[in-house]
Amino acid sequence: MNNLLRLIGRRLIALPIMVLGVTFLVFFLMSFSKIDPAYSALGEGASQEALASYRDTHGLNDPWLVRYGSFLGNMCQGNLGTYGANESSVADKVAGAFPITMQLTFMGLLIAVVFAFVLGTLAALYRDRWPDQIIRVVSIACIATPSFWLAVLLILLLSSTLHLLPASGALPDFAADPGGWFRRMLMPAFALGVPVAGQLTRVIRTSMVEELDKDYVRTAIGAGVPKGVVVSRNVLRNALITPITVLGLRIGYLMGGAVVIEVIFNLPGMGMAILQGVQENYPTLVQGVTLVVALAFIVINIVVDMLYILVNPRIRSV
Repeated sequence: MNNLLRLIGRRLIALPIMVLGVTFLVFFLMSFSKIDPAYSALGEGASQEALASYRDTHGLNDPWLVRYGSFLGNMCQGNLGTYGANESSVADKVAGAFPITMQLTFMGLLIAVVFAFVLGTLAALYRDRWPDQIIRVVSIACIATPSFWLAVLLILLLSSTLHLLPASGALPDFAADPGGWFRRMLMPAFALGVPVAGQLTRVIRTSMVEELDKDYVRTAIGAGVPKGVVVSRNVLRNALITPITVLGLRIGYLMGGAVVIEVIFNLPGMGMAILQGVQENYPTLVQGVTLVVALAFIVINIVVDMLYILVNPRIRSV
């Protein structure tokens, strides 16, 4: 238990360092933007006096380090700046968009994990037989299918042709209309999760095969323990350690893919917020959204690391 707490403590100590690094990188890259926030907020017809006043008020003429320090101070208070002529809050925009992106990401992850677990386990149990061959072809096809391309195909088939699922429109609140929410999110989540399902299927199949070849499995089966009992109680738990490690990296892929999928399906998540910031020249909006996505990726990976520690007895005993 002490080793487990020490490992978790290391991850938590590293968290603020990584957060500081991400904020520095995002702020540094966005400082190269040629867009003048004063013009974006006041419009090109604004007078020079108004533009100069805006820059002084918002500290745009301060040295870079001073602006970065001010940004960090405001961020710690939940203030990510403003954008647009109405000086809308970036934090409010992120607060509305981020839950939708996370809903899409985790629904895509759930689809990927369920498909991969079933297909990977079946492929390992029927190794080198016809179910394994079929699942291998299916998983490779899933890996080779880009999410955006699959999204367009799904819209053409299920929305435009069969009229089964909506491809656009408002996203219903889950608490008020769970059926409408599910129908609206199903296609984007499926398009997002299919490539990850293919990758995880291959990882689970390989991990399961390696575990099934170990001596303790043959000994247990030879001693009369039913194969189903050995697989469910021992093999699955040991074989899932490697897929959990891969899962942390795949969540980052899903979050990045969700940003693109949201634009295709017109979901008001972080992807649409970034698109709005780019199209309407709002660098503070792009900066805030990018920063929150990066921080979410760090936090999720730390959680996955902790999960990996919990399920892997060899690390706990180091």
